[in-house]
Amino acid sequence: MGNDTLATINEGRRVFLRGLVWAGVVSAFINILQLAVPIYMLQTHDRVITSHSYDTLTMLTILTVGALVTYGALEYVRSSTFLVLGNRLIRQLNLPTLEAALGAAQQDGLGKATQALRDLSEVRGFITGNAVGAPMEAIWSPIFMAVLTLLHPLYGLVALISAVAVVALSLVADLLSKQVLKEANDAQLEATGRMAAALRQAEVIEAMGMLPAVGRRWEKAQRTAMGLMDVGTRRAKAVSALSRTVRYGMQVATIALGAILVIEGLVSPGAMVAASIIMGRVLQPFDNMIENWRSWRSAGSAWERIRDTLEAWRPNRETTPLPLPEGPLVVEGLVYGVPGNTVALLRGLEFRLEPGDVLGIIGPSAVGKSSLARLLVGTIKPNAGGIFLGGHNVYGWERGSFGRAVGYLPQSISLLDGTIRENIARMQDEDPALVIRAARLAGVHDMIGRLPLGYDTPVGDGRLTLSGGQKQRIALARALYGDPRLIVLDEPNANLDAEGEAALVRAIGEMSALGSIVVMIAHRPSIMQAANKLLVLEKNQRWQFGPRSSVAGAVDRDGKVQPLRPQAVPPVKEA
Repeated sequence: MGNDTLATINEGRRVFLRGLVWAGVVSAFINILQLAVPIYMLQTHDRVITSHSYDTLTMLTILTVGALVTYGALEYVRSSTFLVLGNRLIRQLNLPTLEAALGAAQQDGLGKATQALRDLSEVRGFITGNAVGAPMEAIWSPIFMAVLTLLHPLYGLVALISAVAVVALSLVADLLSKQVLKEANDAQLEATGRMAAALRQAEVIEAMGMLPAVGRRWEKAQRTAMGLMDVGTRRAKAVSALSRTVRYGMQVATIALGAILVIEGLVSPGAMVAASIIMGRVLQPFDNMIENWRSWRSAGSAWERIRDTLEAWRPNRETTPLPLPEGPLVVEGLVYGVPGNTVALLRGLEFRLEPGDVLGIIGPSAVGKSSLARLLVGTIKPNAGGIFLGGHNVYGWERGSFGRAVGYLPQSISLLDGTIRENIARMQDEDPALVIRAARLAGVHDMIGRLPLGYDTPVGDGRLTLSGGQKQRIALARALYGDPRLIVLDEPNANLDAEGEAALVRAIGEMSALGSIVVMIAHRPSIMQAANKLLVLEKNQRWQFGPRSSVAGAVDRDGKVQPLRPQAVPPVKEA
């Protein structure tokens, strides 16, 4: 765990604790002011009724109303404190959690990443809700116990026994339900993650009649999670019902005790009424704790997952923005293997591209072409060796400045929720002239003009449905936006017709003329005519690199990769 990550977690914890301390101090005054009504009842019964004094009643009423107004103001201050606390904590953790979630998405898929973001919202909802204040009310319950003791020691004893009983029941509820609810939550997260992955293949499921089978798997997973959840919930509700019964029983005991004490002349009738009200106030926060303990448990689990995500994140990037690079792209002794696989996908790979070079990467499936594209743009880390653009390591580069120097078109095309203009401008405060220039380079300016709102047409989930070719050409414009120094295109012509492919070739030529380094991966050989250099990858980790005209046996007329000539194979360097 990096120092910045540790500092973020510690600062978030400090923010939360400082807010709790302040809210706790305010809670002390709130609890004292809650004595206003019992004291008013006591004084009304014992002074006003016996003295028939309207002046005393008026004065007591004014004082009590003033106390209640102050109580309401402090309640608002406390709730506002929790609101500010939740917002500050989220602002403190928002960006680090998002960055860590994106890192987790690259390694473990979207499930863990989206869960971290949901956990952040859950923690904020907990802090700004009502459950967080219950323990603070319970902390100051000794104030009420002391007042009950002053009325009569037996009242204080009954209150103490009642509080201990309710706390014991709360601990029993936690012991009985903690593990089973954790298992239920884990099972629910796993089931939801699997279904989310399945829904991304909705067309395949629908087309091949897989819905009943997928539905049965989902139903089975749901039954398991719901069964565990039902067990935990039933246990919790049983303890909650028992706790509430104990609470009401103790209030009955308080009234009965008060009646005895009044009959014996040990307390006044007003004291009996006041004691009954105060007893209810003593037990209420403990009862609320039992009702809300699941919220505490859920929020605690969410915080633990956020902390684990942040601790597991290794921010191996620079934080200092760098200027736009000038110079070649150099790959030195590159070794990369998929996590969990003992066999390296790429090994000993080396080549150099000068500004203006266009490299075509070809080879059969599963030889690491797309992995190489991701390595070139720094989204994954090599096991050994390095990739350097203008002398700087692309993986360690600060992401904001690196993004301005790089354009990337991945094999799987997706547009973010926003307008076409925002997507091309990479969701930044865009320069319209640069957006239109990128669209013209990609050959989509006229196509965008025919859409309902042109560049302001909203796209993304649930928005205008674009064809695969339209998405690919808009994504190409996004990759070309700002004339980046390095452009990596993975299967850029997979969904393009002849017109789109011709526009792609023109765009590659223009960017090469401007001095950009273009790297493209494609199975269709026609696009390789735009390349002046070729890199051929083989499944046995052999590779060949050089000018297109001199790379021997790269592709045949049908575009299939041919075996490399032995004399053309460079020596493989060990990691």
